[in-house]
Formats: sequence, C-alpha cells, structure tokens
Amino acid sequence: MRILITGGAGFIGSHLCERLLADGHEVIAMDNLSTGSVDNIAHLAGHERFHFIKHDVTSYIYVPGPLDVVLHLASLPSPVDYLNFPIQTLKVGALGTHKTLGLALAKKARYLLASTSEVYGDPLVHPQPEDYWGNVNPVGPRGVYDESKRFAEALTMAYHRYHGVDTRIARIFNTYGPRMRADDGRVVPNFVCQALRGEPLTVYDDGSRTRSFCYIDDMVEGMLRLLLSYEIRPVNLGNPQEMTILEFAHKVLEVTGSSSGITFVHPTDERTKDDPKVRCPDITRAREVLGWEPKVLLEEGLRRTVAYFRERL
Repeated sequence: MRILITGGAGFIGSHLCERLLADGHEVIAMDNLSTGSVDNIAHLAGHERFHFIKHDVTSYIYVPGPLDVVLHLASLPSPVDYLNFPIQTLKVGALGTHKTLGLALAKKARYLLASTSEVYGDPLVHPQPEDYWGNVNPVGPRGVYDESKRFAEALTMAYHRYHGVDTRIARIFNTYGPRMRADDGRVVPNFVCQALRGEPLTVYDDGSRTRSFCYIDDMVEGMLRLLLSYEIRPVNLGNPQEMTILEFAHKVLEVTGSSSGITFVHPTDERTKDDPKVRCPDITRAREVLGWEPKVLLEEGLRRTVAYFRERL
C-alpha cells in the first residue's frame, strides 16, 4: 500500500513509518517539525520506499499520486506543548483533521485517526470503556487538547456517515519508548531523565494519580491491527495494568539503578489543573475485535527506553 502518515517525524509516527516500511509498504511522512524531529526518521532517509514532506496539515494538503491509507497522527500531545501553543493545538485537531479527511475522500483512501484517552477527561467511570462519553472541562487549560480530539472524532464519523469514507478511530492511552522527547513534560521522560542525571524525581502532589503505560511496539501493532480490521467504532489501545505515579517513580529508580530520591511538589500553575486522577483502558473491544493486548512487560520496555535516553544524555 501507499500510506501517508501525518506527524510522521514524531514519536509514534516514526515507529509506524519504520514498521510499515518493514512490512513492504510505501510510506510518505508529513510533519511540520514543530514537535517532531528529523532525527527520528534520519535512519529511513535513504530508503527507496520512504518520502518526507515538510508541511503543516492545517493548510491544504497536496500529495501527488494515489494513496491507499491516511494515518492522521499530527498533534501537540504533551501538556508542555498544548499549554504553550493552545491555538495551534486546536487548529491541528480541527483543521488538520478536516484537511486529512478531505484528502482521504479525494484519494478514496482508508483513514485512521489517532485520538486519545484524553477524550474521557477526568473520568467518573473506571476503567474507561469506549461507550463512556467522558468528563471534560471545555474551558479549562487542557480543554484545547481534549476538545480538539473530541471534535476530530466527531468529524471523522461525519465523513464516514455522509461521504462514506472508510474510517478508524484509535483512542491511545499513555505510550512510551525510544524517541520520546526528553523535554515534552510527560512522566516517562521526566522521571527517566531525572534518574539518569541523579536528580530527585518530581512527583506532583502525593503521587496517588494512576496511569497505565503501553510500550511503543505494542501500540504500533494495535494501530495496524485496527487499520486492517473492519471496526469503525473507537477502539481503546493501551495497557490495562494500572499503577500510581509514585509506584512508577520507584520502578524507574529500580530499572535505572539511580540513587536519586523523590521530591513531592504541589504545582501552583496550570500543569495539573483538570489532570485525570485515574487513567486505565478497558481493552475488551481490542481483545475481541483485534485479538490484541500488550505483550511487553513494563520492566523490559523501561529498560529499552532507559537505554535510549542514556545514550542521548
């Protein structure tokens, strides 16, 4: 197949490029490099079936020739990014989704939207199944990301119902692995880099918030199974093994062998406003429809991730 991946120079996008090339497809990566990096795809640059286009997906998208698949991953997914660039976050979720859906319609291509567990907001249902509509504060600082993805899902389904576009929606939960940005503000690079530098790990409040962590190889496998399935409903992709942030901090210290301590901080800015207290996917649908569930254990995934950051630092 000939496949376009927006956000193709990002963390998840670059791993998808790599996997799809290995599977024999032709891949076009599109990225404006606002949060992605050419370093993530530099090893693919000489590949005869790989192409890179620097472009902002909120503008008209031109791709010559046929396309079989459009994977829309372009986004500003970390709190640091969407708090610093709120309007750009809304634009890529709304305009970027509109432009990529229009391209899929014109090319008669299958379309996959990379949505997020953040559509559930600070959930009142736990774990979160796909039929839960969420608890999102639309005017809070996180609303620019949460609502842009909720709108993107609604627009995707509208194109499916009205135009007959063959669509898929992946609701991605916390994913980690090599090629994450050290400065993106998310808990995995924060803790790993602090541990490797011998700095105290900064845990917000009392560390009782929960998250579940899915290794990047498992996430890529889940997304491709969804793409090749006939499932048009949203599908949760994530690891149902939930743990507190404090437990995760201790696991990072164990895997890195760091002697760093843990410091509890109480942010006075907007970093943790409306931050979900719990986050864990119900992956029943993924198991039943895709035959998918995560395989990589947290300790093994962390070892690979730590090795990547150790080399970079």
